[in-house]
Amino acid sequence: MNAQQNTQAIALGTMAMTGCYGAVARADAIATIRAFLDAGQTYVDTADLYADGDNEVLVGEAIRGRRQDVQVCTKVGFTFGLRSDERGLDARPERIEAACDASLKRMGIDHIDLYYLHRVDPKVPVAETVGAMKRLVEKGKVRELGLCEVSRTSLLAAMAVHPISALQCEYSLWSRDPEYDTLAACREYGMRFFGYAPLGRGFLTGQIKTAADIPDGDQRKEYPRFMGENFAKNLVLVEEVRAQAHALSATPAQLAIAWILRTHQAVPIVGATTAAQIEENLQALKLELSDELLQTLERILPAGERYPESAMKRLDPSLRPVAVV
Repeated sequence: MNAQQNTQAIALGTMAMTGCYGAVARADAIATIRAFLDAGQTYVDTADLYADGDNEVLVGEAIRGRRQDVQVCTKVGFTFGLRSDERGLDARPERIEAACDASLKRMGIDHIDLYYLHRVDPKVPVAETVGAMKRLVEKGKVRELGLCEVSRTSLLAAMAVHPISALQCEYSLWSRDPEYDTLAACREYGMRFFGYAPLGRGFLTGQIKTAADIPDGDQRKEYPRFMGENFAKNLVLVEEVRAQAHALSATPAQLAIAWILRTHQAVPIVGATTAAQIEENLQALKLELSDELLQTLERILPAGERYPESAMKRLDPSLRPVAVV
């Protein structure tokens, strides 16, 4: 892919703007979203789960007066809770429209451009949930449907009910599960693929050097890759990314994003929280990576699971056939 010719190459993830990785000033978050739109990018990704709905309120504030510039992407399927182990799944058809209406109200908009099922609820057939989401499309409340972290089995069941326009999974240098089947499914069925956490939840930026760099209240303190021996091992991998980026006169973040862009249909969802980070991330579109460098980078695999155990259990059961060491 010639990244320089792709002007809509990244999406903006807003989860970090409402406190999950530490405090972010409201004004800075709004300025970040607007800087992203000013740069000609359009996909803004949120979810009703984030900050128990307040993240959607923030997005609504940022896009007010600019609705025509934005592809609003949000999600449904979780119950709320401050800690990951307090959140559950509830994708029953009878709650989908009310959840959608609440999202629309929080953002102050009349339709959602891309509405995702955030996770497959093992207690509810995915076809039933998507059937309820289909009715939202028919009513004009939603334009397109997407799925997050799904297996091919769940995808096919959903597609039998309504076309699925996009899949979203974690994807980065050290979260490679989509390469097993998800990216192939996107190519096969003509869907867009969005990869969230492209910077390894900030680890791949090189800015996290000790456990003390993660503030109290930051969700990453719950994540295995940021704990104990895993943390130390992953610091070594980040140094490799830093060294390779330095050789390109780039930042580690730019290199990590450029690596994702080398996959034709993969759109990284960057989690910037400042306008300066938006500018930095967009510079990744200009990086050219040699085949030799790609092979070096693709040998980088992290220590530890990507989620705490309670969250891993909420992934689609057949999604993870390949163990990550």
